[in-house]
Amino acid sequence: MSIGFDAFGSAYFDGDRPISQEVSLHIANQNLQIGLDDGNTLFWPVKDIRILPDGAGKQGFMLRVTNEPLARLFVSDPDLIAHLPNPTRRAPPKGRGRLAAWAVAAVAAVAVQITVLVPLLADRLAVFIPPQGERALGEATFEQIRQALDDTGLAPLPVCENPAGVAALERMTAGLNGGDAIINLSVQVLDHEMVNAFALPGGFVVIFRGLIDQAETPDEVAAVLAHEIGHVVSRDPTRHALRSAGSIGVLGLLLGDFAGGAAVLFLTERLISANYSQQAETDADAFGYTRLEAANVSPAALGTMFERLRAEHGDGNALMAHFLSHPSLSARIENARAAANENSNYAPILDDSAWDDLKSVCD
Repeated sequence: MSIGFDAFGSAYFDGDRPISQEVSLHIANQNLQIGLDDGNTLFWPVKDIRILPDGAGKQGFMLRVTNEPLARLFVSDPDLIAHLPNPTRRAPPKGRGRLAAWAVAAVAAVAVQITVLVPLLADRLAVFIPPQGERALGEATFEQIRQALDDTGLAPLPVCENPAGVAALERMTAGLNGGDAIINLSVQVLDHEMVNAFALPGGFVVIFRGLIDQAETPDEVAAVLAHEIGHVVSRDPTRHALRSAGSIGVLGLLLGDFAGGAAVLFLTERLISANYSQQAETDADAFGYTRLEAANVSPAALGTMFERLRAEHGDGNALMAHFLSHPSLSARIENARAAANENSNYAPILDDSAWDDLKSVCD
């Protein structure tokens, strides 16, 4: 049985040429037979014909068949549409698989470049971030950390600003600088019980109140601080930020988005618990020993604090986890003790009064 339709005003477009052909239209044997004015006849399975939304306005309907993605048929007879079983069903884009594959391959190639090659080149990329950019990134990350660690949900985690305690901390920092000021070094204490300390891009070192509370001497705090200053001097936090940001933020950092966007949110946790390379940790240890010696403080203080914290809290402590990565903690304790000069007449970096002030910096 064949059903004919009014083909007045209907037209076929093959998708290869910008011209149309007049047509005759019949449905027979589950096919729409499209007679062209050149004498050829096309057969479109009615189950595979789809209407293109808004393709022909109110004057008719623009149709396509799923196995010929470029061909179009304009029809004006609404009775024809009533004989199509699936006119609005979404069809798989046959004929575009190769294009889709190319698109996927292109996205994958970009992902490899950003997530694999960019981290590998972090050391070189770090030099392209200007000091003011590093500073802005460090400030933004510091503020995000304050927000993330606040338990009340009402305000950022407080910065400890007791004047006497701040003065004691500045005195300790100056002693570790040994007269060679580290540009834009900013040491902050956050009022949190976590036993930890870490460096941020742009010269920031963050110490938690919990670390000061756990320390038995000012030299133990100074030893941790000297190590973190070593990371600052080597720009390890910036390199770590580039490696960690990957596709989320590295392009933004390189293009100047230092203080906002996804990069800061993503880097907050990564920089608190940064695991640097073995060489970076070894270099920071060596820097710390040198600064402690210059300040007439025993490098063994670092090993003493680690050993006591491990005995009291185990290796799961936040500071332990931070220092356990490379090399082993036991080796670092031994190295700290070995760095101490048995013939040196070491003295505390702070006197008892200043040490009491530092312990009260969050009061």
